[in-house]
Amino acid sequence: MLRIEYVERPEPGEGEVVIRVQAASINPVDWKYRRGLVERQLPPALGEDVSGTVEVSRADGFVPGDDVLGITTSGGYAEYATASATAIALKPEGLSHAQAASLPVSGMTAWQALVDRGRLEPGQTALIAGAAGGVGHLAVQFAKHAGARVIGTGSSRNREFVLRLGADEFIDYTRGDVADAVSGVDLALDTVGGATTASLLPTLREGGTLVTIAYPPEKPPQDCRLLGEAPDHEAKLRAAPADRQPGRVRRGTRRDRGGARASRCPAGTRTERVWARTRKDRSYRPGSIQDLQPITLIVGNE
Repeated sequence: MLRIEYVERPEPGEGEVVIRVQAASINPVDWKYRRGLVERQLPPALGEDVSGTVEVSRADGFVPGDDVLGITTSGGYAEYATASATAIALKPEGLSHAQAASLPVSGMTAWQALVDRGRLEPGQTALIAGAAGGVGHLAVQFAKHAGARVIGTGSSRNREFVLRLGADEFIDYTRGDVADAVSGVDLALDTVGGATTASLLPTLREGGTLVTIAYPPEKPPQDCRLLGEAPDHEAKLRAAPADRQPGRVRRGTRRDRGGARASRCPAGTRTERVWARTRKDRSYRPGSIQDLQPITLIVGNE
């Protein structure tokens, strides 16, 4: 249950700021906290992403009055929130606070999925499932900015929006299997989960990569068993063959009772499940795309 409480304004630690919150966004992890799917000390103040104005600063690079966006340490569903200086940035003048608050977790998730985990390179082909969603619409733009050929999936009503983001091709998943429309993909990003995860495997080239930020299918494909899920919500999921070599998938085709192809797994396919992390995390490893020019983002489907 979510309720309003009156508490003292949080005090910043060394290297932190206090932000007067102007806008906060809702992420999937927030409802997972509420349902108890992710452990958190009770009672928590929810909310990861905020945009607002620095009220107090104990961090280099930020002074009271700065408009910032980022991820909080004390919870963003509040009038005031603390944040580490490593997890905030100055808000661009062209963004409203509402737009800015929608960026941190979604933006980091898209970037880390494509670059840090997916190792996307210029000239490769990236397939974004759920290309009009919160993470997906940013991933389309990041991938295009990185020099990749971008294919987005979605329903017909989002076709023009996804193409306007820069996608080179759009596939309406409601009109047939995505794997029947595209193949030879270097990197597929699954923002949907469930059955979508398995449906993307046949689109990959040999040695291609599938990165998923959502829940995997309840019953993984016969030849692509997902192994190593841990209770920690930041655990990676890798696909592995019967001999359980991490990070590899045996080539194979599974047929359903009617004899139709159900799924196939190109040799060398790699799948990972990722969650947004900041540079403060020891496990954070920056990707291979460096020194890109500034990017102008379209934020949301307005």
